[in-house]
Amino acid sequence: MSRQHVSHNDLVHFAETKVNLPSDKAKEYRAQADRLGEKLKSYLKEHPDFTLKEILLSGSLAKRTALRSLNDIDVACYISGVDAPHQINELLEYLADRLRTAFPNFSPEQVKPQTYSVTVSFRGSGLDVDVVPILYDNDPKGYGNLVSQDDGSFLKTSIPLHIEFASKRKKSQEPHFAQVVRLVKFWAKRMKQQDENFRFKSFMIEMILAKLCDEGVDFSDYPEALQHFFTYVAKSNLEEIIFFDDYYDPKKIGKFTDRVQIIDPINEKNNVGKLYTSVNVDSIVEAALEAGDAIDSALLAPTKQETVHYWQKVFGPSFQLKGN
Repeated sequence: MSRQHVSHNDLVHFAETKVNLPSDKAKEYRAQADRLGEKLKSYLKEHPDFTLKEILLSGSLAKRTALRSLNDIDVACYISGVDAPHQINELLEYLADRLRTAFPNFSPEQVKPQTYSVTVSFRGSGLDVDVVPILYDNDPKGYGNLVSQDDGSFLKTSIPLHIEFASKRKKSQEPHFAQVVRLVKFWAKRMKQQDENFRFKSFMIEMILAKLCDEGVDFSDYPEALQHFFTYVAKSNLEEIIFFDDYYDPKKIGKFTDRVQIIDPINEKNNVGKLYTSVNVDSIVEAALEAGDAIDSALLAPTKQETVHYWQKVFGPSFQLKGN
């Protein structure tokens, strides 16, 4: 493949300037989440029977795959105690009330229950932290029942194991795995901006890329890595079951009849693609085909102008070469 006009290094520059959350911002945001956790630890020293036990950074910021457009932080709050309610709205009010108790410097207006989480707003930075409750009983691997952001159901999960799973793939191809994840997430975000009905959640993207990584796909050349992703989506039509054996025996995977079957790497009974219909899949496959065709055309284009034009079909007008 030709790299005469747009090379791997040009994609690196694009990622650093337009896609990735800047390192200073990432550090600031992590520090904000850490302060919440430290405040809770301090409160627990004086109130050891308090039912909020730990706050852990989660989501893309924890996995270091956040995009520049990140405007809030996801954290998980581990809750113990038999008196914790199991009705979602009651649990969120319960969590909000105890967050206000643990953090008395926050006004009531800064701690607000949402549909499936509680938002803590920092006045100084203007940053919002979305706190998702996890009911747990001191499991050593961090397993507990999370309130699903998809439908509000309780879902067995482990924040530490999810972060460990992602870290293993990142370390196998540092820094390329995380960067390709960000590039594909950026593409998907653009597709959503163009079509409000387009759905392709980041966790599913990460699982597909983790599968390709485990199968030996080299992520160090970004045009090639992106093409591998789009080719897989187009050829598989998302009909292949995706699963991992890091934390469970694949023989224990549940029986699913859903159109898309991408199994949670730390919970063999959870299909993260269960809500995706054939219409959703058709949109994803069509978009992947178009992106793959655009990359092929970019790599064969005779001029710099044409090459940039085709890459903009993938990433939008923000894609520019250094110095332009």
